[in-house]
Amino acid sequence: MARLRERAGELGVPSCVVIFEPQPREFFSPQTAPARLTRLRDKLALLSAEGVDRVLCLAFTRRFRELSAAEFVQKVLIDGLAVRHLEVGDDFRFGCDRAGDFAFLSQAGAREGFSVEAAKTVVLDGVRVSSTRVREALASGDFALAEHLLGRPFQIAGRVLHGQKLGRQLDAPTANVQLKRCHVPLTGVYLVSTEIDGRVWPGVANIGVRPTVAGDGSAHLEVHLLDFAGDLYGRRLTVAFHHKLRDEQRFASLEALKTAIAADIAAARAHWRT
Repeated sequence: MARLRERAGELGVPSCVVIFEPQPREFFSPQTAPARLTRLRDKLALLSAEGVDRVLCLAFTRRFRELSAAEFVQKVLIDGLAVRHLEVGDDFRFGCDRAGDFAFLSQAGAREGFSVEAAKTVVLDGVRVSSTRVREALASGDFALAEHLLGRPFQIAGRVLHGQKLGRQLDAPTANVQLKRCHVPLTGVYLVSTEIDGRVWPGVANIGVRPTVAGDGSAHLEVHLLDFAGDLYGRRLTVAFHHKLRDEQRFASLEALKTAIAADIAAARAHWRT
């Protein structure tokens, strides 16, 4: 991003990031596509914070998928963006049947008058930064590594919706945070924090399919904020994950679930007091 801004400044043109919705793997294999680390809305906010002037979001449709590599360069890069400089991973493939690659772009740039530069892999302390590595860190509960790779704590943002109100019966009222995801990158019970009106509230969260409670089988994020009292319905929360307490599990009864939740809250209080 820094080099993109630098090149844009040198050329006197806006900086622009091109993204796809849905992502190609979600288009071809939605059931097996990797879980997203950020939703589109959050990605746009992060890119804006990096000083990007524009974001071009291309709809990945069947018609778009059938564009040849040459058509992609002409229609998107030249006709659409009037590109002067392009930053792209050296393993990037595009066009129908993934026929286009870095060499193809370099040749097109030499012919059409735009420069092409490889966005080199970023390595931190000997670890390659990639979404796959972040997912692996989250899956293993290594939130320190995930934060190191991301440059920030791993977060999930969403609007608080009305749920089953079951948390009140379990002496642990929760905010039901909308996920809007086909797959989530982590499941279980976690120590979390979220900022509300300038104050950070520690808490405990469950993310998963809630096996003890009859549901729709989709993933839910439920957050209990310690000592918080107030109406959060309709508000958008950003939940930061810090530590995994346990896996999600099915309990024999609601009473057993209530006991486990009380233990989770006690563990959260002990952690945040240290």
